[in-house]
Amino acid sequence: MDKARILLVDDDDDLRHALTQGLEIDGFNVASFAHAHEVLEHINTGFYGVIVSDMAMGGMDGNTLLQKVMEIDASVPLILITGHGDVGMAVTCMRAGAYDFIEKPLATSHLSAVILRGIEKRRLVLENRTLRENLDLESSLDKSFVGRHPSIVEVRAKISMLATTDIDILLTGETGTGKDVVARALHEEGTRKNGPFVAINCGALPHEIIESELFGHEAGAFTGAQKKRIGKMEHANGGTLFLDEIESMPMDLQVKLLRVVENRTIERLGSNTIIPLDIRLVAASKADLKQASAKGEFRQDLYFRLDVASINLPPLRARGSDILVLFYHLTRRARARFRREIPEVTSALEAQLIAHDWPGNVRELRNAADRFVLGLDLGLGGASQENLGRTLGVKVALSEQMSQFERAIIQGEIAHNQGSLKATYEALNISRKSLYEKMKRLGLSQK
Repeated sequence: MDKARILLVDDDDDLRHALTQGLEIDGFNVASFAHAHEVLEHINTGFYGVIVSDMAMGGMDGNTLLQKVMEIDASVPLILITGHGDVGMAVTCMRAGAYDFIEKPLATSHLSAVILRGIEKRRLVLENRTLRENLDLESSLDKSFVGRHPSIVEVRAKISMLATTDIDILLTGETGTGKDVVARALHEEGTRKNGPFVAINCGALPHEIIESELFGHEAGAFTGAQKKRIGKMEHANGGTLFLDEIESMPMDLQVKLLRVVENRTIERLGSNTIIPLDIRLVAASKADLKQASAKGEFRQDLYFRLDVASINLPPLRARGSDILVLFYHLTRRARARFRREIPEVTSALEAQLIAHDWPGNVRELRNAADRFVLGLDLGLGGASQENLGRTLGVKVALSEQMSQFERAIIQGEIAHNQGSLKATYEALNISRKSLYEKMKRLGLSQK
């Protein structure tokens, strides 16, 4: 993003020249105007900068300028300079959308501080718009599996490679890592996308009904079976059957499932009729089925039949800066659902997000993003500095803790700016040389 522009308008020549000179000394790119209508020629929805306008001017005054700017883009920050008698009008203007007002006589240092906050607000607005536009252009896989960490890149690659095949797939990973999303993506990206996608959570069904739920039953098959029921497996014909938490399936049903996997046929309870199945089976487990089968807690033959191809979902805590990339992605989705603007994400918050353990993985991060957009406490708990040390699993000296904290902030800002180092050192208010030296010292890369 180019350097922000400050559009200064005041019909008092002496004050306008003095303010322009002071702001330029502070490092701002200033364009000054004697008439408000001249400013409007430079305002559009892509304008990156801040407007500073006197309130009382000949011709178009500050209030009218504000109304015109709000009609073009209501998020453009406009700061009003007011005399004592204009304060009431300035307050009214702030309610109408003005960013701030400063009373005369004013100190350039105070005006510069307000401008910097306005620039940051505008930067976030424009970045959010760009990210939203880019989101619309992303592939369905990129939308479902956001991130640049090698582990998630591998997940996307495996989905692309396996989706068009018809082999059964085993998904592994902790709770909340997105196994259900992967199962859905395998279906949507594959040749069975026009068929049904049937999901069943083996751990959520009582033992006494899971067999009927899977295989179906005939009328009179057992007490209470008053009419025929088509089971989930039969209902999935022509599509995909997703068995989540398969480690919870009772051992006796694992035998029947093994026959389904091998023969692609079922029999409803109470029937001797063999029903052929045309399904793709995707199973998911948060437990290590290899270990479970070695302990006799899961049938080994079924494990080997399911594990023809597997995809392991990495825990969120192992994905580094993807935590921030995902957080921004999820806040944009929350904004669309709740119709709320996304609050400013500070560097301190970014450091805390990276430091958190995320035991609930992406599901927990999604909840945090929702709470953030709603203005609620994120529920992360603890100081970010303490969390950093705990996340790394070591007791470190103060100097090392400060380096870790600095690394988290810079890493978070780089991720926030999608790898743009120029935007990063401007956001951190440091020089380009200083940023490069810090990155070298902290072992950070641009990605």
